[in-house]
Amino acid sequence: MDQCVNVERELEKVLQKFSIYGQHCDRTLEELIEYTSGLKHEIIQTGDQEVELSGTLSLVLSQCCKRIKDTVQKLASDHKDIHSSVSRVGKAIDKIFSIICFVFCCMSMHVCLGLLPSRLCQNFDSDISSVGIEGCWQAESQRILSEVMVEHFFRQGMLDVAEELCQEAGLCIDPSQKEPFVELNRILEALKLRDLRPALEWAIENREMLMAQNSSLEFKLHRLYFISLLMGGTANQKEALQYAKNFQPFAVNHQKDIQVLMGSLVYLRQGIENSPYVHLLDSNQWADICDIFTRDACCLLGLSVDSPLSVSFSAGCVALPALINIKAVIEQRQCTGVWNQKDELPVSINLSPKCWYHSVFACPILRQQTTDNNPPMKLVCGHIISRDALNKMINGSK
Repeated sequence: MDQCVNVERELEKVLQKFSIYGQHCDRTLEELIEYTSGLKHEIIQTGDQEVELSGTLSLVLSQCCKRIKDTVQKLASDHKDIHSSVSRVGKAIDKIFSIICFVFCCMSMHVCLGLLPSRLCQNFDSDISSVGIEGCWQAESQRILSEVMVEHFFRQGMLDVAEELCQEAGLCIDPSQKEPFVELNRILEALKLRDLRPALEWAIENREMLMAQNSSLEFKLHRLYFISLLMGGTANQKEALQYAKNFQPFAVNHQKDIQVLMGSLVYLRQGIENSPYVHLLDSNQWADICDIFTRDACCLLGLSVDSPLSVSFSAGCVALPALINIKAVIEQRQCTGVWNQKDELPVSINLSPKCWYHSVFACPILRQQTTDNNPPMKLVCGHIISRDALNKMINGSK
């Protein structure tokens, strides 16, 4: 989209000006520091500091003060000139902000959704409204959108906002839908504060299900807790050795990692940060454990890692430029009737792998969904049917 290109162009100009200004500041200040340092050295060499300064020296000091003042004013003036460039970037962003604003307007003005289409067409760019779906704000669509937004707020821990939206939209959400998100957000907040106990309690409670999906969450939580004990030095040596017993259930799958942790005990006296095991103190592992916990917890709940609202918004941002371009080509060439049904896209949109979701395969012959016991089978001709259908075809041909 041309507007995005304009933003990038203006941003490059601003970054270039900031770089030039930074280099100019460093060079100017270094020269000024060198000048004042030399002047200070000359004054010290004149002898007793209690002697009244000569007229020549007083003049030099006055010129020095004036030079410092002029330099500061010049740097401040140059800095103000960059403000106009930053303002141009803001204006360029405002031109495409309507895309993002569309989603947030839907969230904050849900009660007024019935009035939004006409107002949006007046405020938003015509190219955006031209690729919209007419009638998308009907009662059923509004209800689905509200439920998706409520789930998103639950995921983000914004429970008050979600409950307020339920009241305004007239939704009746089962409390059982909210409880898992309340617990997950509580554990995530604790992890962000580097408190592992809530997450460990949850992982131990759900150990069987986590092991069924080959999750390493519990081991990594125990590993992080063990590392936190190592950071305490020799004072925690006995406790660390005692806690190492928690690694026993994971010895088969994580033998090498456990050996590394045990080897680090040798360097407790000199400190892990001064040993070959300094990589154990990497702070990025706290962010990683939050991601792992979110992924595995959502998997146990039968949910995707990202909310449907965020996935839809990301996919829309990718698809919108292509749709606007194809719409412009259709109008330019006057190809009426090429794209009059907006329930399907006229072009293929390449989304990132994290947006790939697959529905359950249904056998076209038996009209039944496939399962692990009845998986889909690919024939030589390229068609795919269920194993039961294939067996019936084989038995029928005998």
